[in-house]
Amino acid sequence: MRLHKMLKQLDIDPNGVEDFDVISLMPPQYATKNDISYINDEKYLSSLHTCQAGAVFVDIKYKDTNLGKNIIFVKNPYLVFAHLTHFFKYDQIKHTQSTTQKQKNTKIYEGVFIGENVKIGDHCVIMPGCVICDDVTIGNNVRIYPNVTIYKDSIIGDNVIMHSGCVIGSDGFGYAHTSDGQHIKIEHLGNVIIEDNVEIGANTTIDRGVLDSTIIKKGAKIDNLVQIGHNCIIGEYSILVSQVGFAGSTTTGRNVVCGGQAGTGGHIHIGDFTQVAARAGISKNLPPNTKWAGHPIMELKAWQKLQIKIRNLLK
Repeated sequence: MRLHKMLKQLDIDPNGVEDFDVISLMPPQYATKNDISYINDEKYLSSLHTCQAGAVFVDIKYKDTNLGKNIIFVKNPYLVFAHLTHFFKYDQIKHTQSTTQKQKNTKIYEGVFIGENVKIGDHCVIMPGCVICDDVTIGNNVRIYPNVTIYKDSIIGDNVIMHSGCVIGSDGFGYAHTSDGQHIKIEHLGNVIIEDNVEIGANTTIDRGVLDSTIIKKGAKIDNLVQIGHNCIIGEYSILVSQVGFAGSTTTGRNVVCGGQAGTGGHIHIGDFTQVAARAGISKNLPPNTKWAGHPIMELKAWQKLQIKIRNLLK
C-alpha cells in the first residue's frame, strides 16, 4: 500500500514526506527506504540520524528539533503505531483443508491440522489435536504431544519436545490507549524461534514478537504453565520452573534459573548463571552469577536475614 493512502485512512498529515510503496513496519535500526517506523521514547531519538526508513512517526513535541528527514510528527506515535499494525495483519491459516505431509520416518497422527508451506524434518512425532499454522518450520527429531498449537512463521529447531496444550506464537498482550480510554490492539507481526534441544512444558505459552522474534535459545528447559511475553529472549540452558511469568522484552543470559511463580517487569535483563528464588518479583536488571529472592527483590542472603529478623519479632 502507498504511504499517503495509509495516512489518509488515519487522518494524518504526511508533513511533506514523499509517497512510496510501503513494504513493512520495522524497528528503526532495521528499517529500509520502503519501510515505516516510529519512536516513542526520547532516548531513541539519536537513532534517527542513521535510520533508513522512508517515514518515521515521532511525537509532535519534538517538531522544532533537527531530527533529519522523513519525519512525520504526530500527537501519539504509539497509538499511530498500533493503528499501522492493522495494515499488515495476516491470517494464521489461509485454507480450510489440512495439507498432506509425508516425511521420512516421521509419524503424524490423525487429527493433526497442517497449514500451507509447512516444513517438517525427519524422525518427528506429531500427536492428535495439534494445529500447525502456515509457514512453520520444524526440525528433526521433534516430539509434539497432543493439542499443541504452533502459530504462523514459527521456527522450531532439532530435538525439541513440546508437551500437551502449549501454544507457540500467540499474540502478545499489547494495546495503545486513546484519550477517551479505548484500547487499540497492536497486531503482532513477528514470530517465535525455538532453538535446538529445548523442552517446553504443558500449557506453557510463548508469545510472538511485535515486529521481531521471541527467542528460546538452545538447551533451555521450560516447565508447565509458564508465560513468556513478546520479544523475550531466554538464554542457552536456562531453566524456568512452573508458573514463571516473563513480561515483554525480558531477556536472560545463559544458565539462568527462575523458581516457580517468579515474574519480571518488562524490559528486564537477568545476567548469566543468575538464580532467582520462587515467587520473586524481578523489578530491575540482575547482574550475572548472583542469587535473588523476595518482593521487592533483594540478594538471597539479605532476604534470608530479613526473614529471620521478622520471625524473631513475632516471637
